Amino acid sequence: MSQNLNPFLRGYWNLRIVRTLSISYEDGSPHVWRNIHASQQHLSDEELVSSPCIVASDFAVARNGTEPVSAELMAECDAGEGVSGEGVIGAVVYAIHGNDFDGRPVHVGDTYSAEAAREVVQRLSFETGYYSRCWEISSAHISEETGRYLADLADLATPEAFLFIAFRVPYSPAIGIKLISTPWTDNNLEHAGGISAKQLRQEHRNKGMPDDLANILDLAGQADVRILILDADAPALLGLPLAES
Repeated sequence: MSQNLNPFLRGYWNLRIVRTLSISYEDGSPHVWRNIHASQQHLSDEELVSSPCIVASDFAVARNGTEPVSAELMAECDAGEGVSGEGVIGAVVYAIHGNDFDGRPVHVGDTYSAEAAREVVQRLSFETGYYSRCWEISSAHISEETGRYLADLADLATPEAFLFIAFRVPYSPAIGIKLISTPWTDNNLEHAGGISAKQLRQEHRNKGMPDDLANILDLAGQADVRILILDADAPALLGLPLAES
């Protein structure tokens, strides 16, 4: 398991669907999984299931009878390392892969149809309109001094260069923050305002922003949070330090 250093991050990133083949051997050897060769991607699941196949180290070639295997493709199989003979395609599996918080690849799960795989990806994707990007966390994550600083920003005009707007929640002591131009990554900030994430953090420091608030906003911005509410009655966010009393 990877270590998540940003408690605002959720789910998986860069979700994608990979069509794979579950292959068995007549001698009872363990099943193997291989990608279908690029030249046979057009074959339907029905055409592939129960077909004999050539198993190479990182792909398989179906011998489904409707299209003969070309000499060039046979040569590619023969030239590959780790060719493990012939097997039978038992199932077409739509594997869902993604990236963990630290960028490492993760096998999320398997489905047995393209439609089911797309539905899982949609449910797991954190996109506008599917999942809320609003968070309510305890104000214990910031000091009393920082709370006063944030309240002053809510009562006055928040500097435009901060890329957020502080506001008061009516009939509540809670303070809200609307983050702008998220996610606060170099690529997105360069496109939105011609600055880097490092320059934005420096702008916050130059204007005297307390470190605890700057750290929270930095993490929230990286995780594409758009609305953040700090309320004394809200629970603490696991993994986010509490302010020193």
